[in-house]
Amino acid sequence: MKNMIQAGWHQAARICKSPYFNQRPLNEVSGLVIHNISLPAGCYGLPHIDGLFQGCIDTNADPSFSELVGLEVSAHFLIRRDGEVVQYVSCDDRAWHAGVSSFNGRENYNDFTIGIELEGTDTEPYTNEQYQVLVQLTLELFNEYPMLNQSKIVGHCDIAPGRKTDPGESFDWQRYLGMLSG
Repeated sequence: MKNMIQAGWHQAARICKSPYFNQRPLNEVSGLVIHNISLPAGCYGLPHIDGLFQGCIDTNADPSFSELVGLEVSAHFLIRRDGEVVQYVSCDDRAWHAGVSSFNGRENYNDFTIGIELEGTDTEPYTNEQYQVLVQLTLELFNEYPMLNQSKIVGHCDIAPGRKTDPGESFDWQRYLGMLSG
């Protein structure tokens, strides 16, 4: 497999750097967290996700954005509905995607995971392009970071239960994991 990730940056992604990251406390990448996002909820292809992760979202653009004022959040990747990959933070750095998090005896999932956002909602099916690109990106990350494997992939809902529900009931875990194995 061709090395698509160099110095933490995916060579085929559209780069849209976020200020919301810092150095990982351990030099470890050993997990993936799958999320979803759409701004406004259920609206796709708009520039607001880039704006949020870059700290320049126009919070007056939609009434629902009032809750985003002052929010400092990012992810490593976004996979848009059409399969476009956007990268905000180097995989070698800690993106601020997980928040307060704990699972299987580990806390602070930002410290050691890569956050992948899917443009979508908990209830609307993801696109074929998103699944294909997510599988390809996951395999490239496995190739680059040897501590990663299929057993270390979680949803945001798994590490922040009661607080987060994404990637939601619409995410087909069986399809994704089956495609990874196949």
